[in-house]
Amino acid sequence: MATWMKELSSHLKEIRFLFCQTSPLSSSTRSFVEKNYKDLKKLNPRFPILIRECSGTHPQLWARYDKGVEKSVRLDGLSEEQISKALEGLVKLGQGGVPKA
Repeated sequence: MATWMKELSSHLKEIRFLFCQTSPLSSSTRSFVEKNYKDLKKLNPRFPILIRECSGTHPQLWARYDKGVEKSVRLDGLSEEQISKALEGLVKLGQGGVPKA
């Protein structure tokens, strides 16, 4: 288990996964959430991990930091490993305090 996964609640206020329930573009995102949600919640039990499914939505990952600052990453065409790296990048962005809007 990656060390940064334990740091979600230390550096972020919430994360949101947005994706389509059936779209091939969202298949890696759906798979990532199915495989990793349980471990992420186990390591960060009180941390909000929101999953929003909507038909026709392009896969995205949103991170909310202190003071309402939000950053997003488009996940179209990314593999599960690349999605993990994107989430890790958002966590590391929050390590230095509130990112610039």
